[in-house]
Amino acid sequence: MELRQLEHFVAVAEEANFTRAAARLHVVQSAVSATIKSLERELGTPLLDRNSKRVLLTDAGAALLPRAHAALDVAREAVDAVAEVRGGLRGTLRLGTMISVGLIDLPALLGEFHRRHPGVLLQTSAAPTGSQGLIDALLERRLDLAFVSLPGPRPAGITLTDLTASVLDLVVPADHPLAKRRTVRIADLAGLDFVDCPLGYGNRTVADRAFAAASVTRRVAIEITELDTGVTYVRNGLGVALLPRFALGKAENVATLTVDDADLDWPMSLAVPSERTPSAAARAMIAMACEFLP
Repeated sequence: MELRQLEHFVAVAEEANFTRAAARLHVVQSAVSATIKSLERELGTPLLDRNSKRVLLTDAGAALLPRAHAALDVAREAVDAVAEVRGGLRGTLRLGTMISVGLIDLPALLGEFHRRHPGVLLQTSAAPTGSQGLIDALLERRLDLAFVSLPGPRPAGITLTDLTASVLDLVVPADHPLAKRRTVRIADLAGLDFVDCPLGYGNRTVADRAFAAASVTRRVAIEITELDTGVTYVRNGLGVALLPRFALGKAENVATLTVDDADLDWPMSLAVPSERTPSAAARAMIAMACEFLP
């Protein structure tokens, strides 16, 4: 049994599709199919059910998958150890990010990482389903590391390195009845239409928890996926919003107020799966992210 066979098997199992697995591995689909068939012949049993619209694991495949993961993790750690002795990191780092990461200068961070570790291929992706989508990808081994916002209890199977946080401020149109005030209480916001991110986004979770704690009902009228567009929606009279201060910019024709009786801290962390040791590249990224914080 070869590591390449296990790598191809894991890719197909995780992607549930030969075409996507081949794209992930940067090989042609026929090569993936041939490798899987060779592994099945060697083990004397089918590992994948190819009769459905999705490729599914057989019982034998399900038994092999965690052991294949463990073998590949050991091989990766061996490569990391040799690379560190030789003075340079190598491999691929699959990094997930939130769509709005303004608490840290992500392009500058990734650029510096590339300059320091040119042998590491960075593959970055943003999750349209927010931090929860990134956590799912980590647990499914589709990512190695992710910038996330996870207020409240830590999710099972995930280790977090806390980086920084921002307060969510209330943003209202300049002609709104609350605009002349500097602070509000959360009860003052009952009945207002809100612009906010979908469920699964960290800032949405922070706001929902704050309103639930105060037993105040909140109505989200418009959902957005990019925080820096929130001010524009507010400016045009489509609602009010709770936004992190980095997303406010110059914020013309709106007023910004502090909600003084609610916990509206929006945290940012780096997340890795607890069940496997982070690669040397992932550990280097975590250390550099902490270094980049003001």
